[in-house]
Amino acid sequence: MHESWADSGSNTRLSKGLAKRRMVLGDEYVDHALSNMDSLSEPLQRMVTEFCWGEVWNREGLTLKTRSLLNIVMMTALNRPHELKIHLRGAFRNGCEELEISEAILQTAIYCGVPAAIDSMRIFRSVMQEMSEEKSK
Repeated sequence: MHESWADSGSNTRLSKGLAKRRMVLGDEYVDHALSNMDSLSEPLQRMVTEFCWGEVWNREGLTLKTRSLLNIVMMTALNRPHELKIHLRGAFRNGCEELEISEAILQTAIYCGVPAAIDSMRIFRSVMQEMSEEKSK
């Protein structure tokens, strides 16, 4: 953990956000993101951890599975392949099934554009292949 976050226990939103972020995205991803922080990116990482993960992802109104499906749709609509890849992995951690993710991407084709959905489906297949290879190691 970044040294400026060492006292995150005193900041409930930061500590809750860090825990939820690790649960959804995995320790490896979060550790990598935090180890690459510098004085320029630290405020953004802190904001993301506190508000996205500590506030919104910890709300009770939607399940983690639903939040993951929404993120997949939004990342497709916004054409954010890097974030899509991360959230696809998180979706599996949150209990999403392959068919549900595929259907969410298909839904975006109608409302957000076929090219965006094609790119997302390509990324989805790549993530599934990576995860399959990781399991067989």
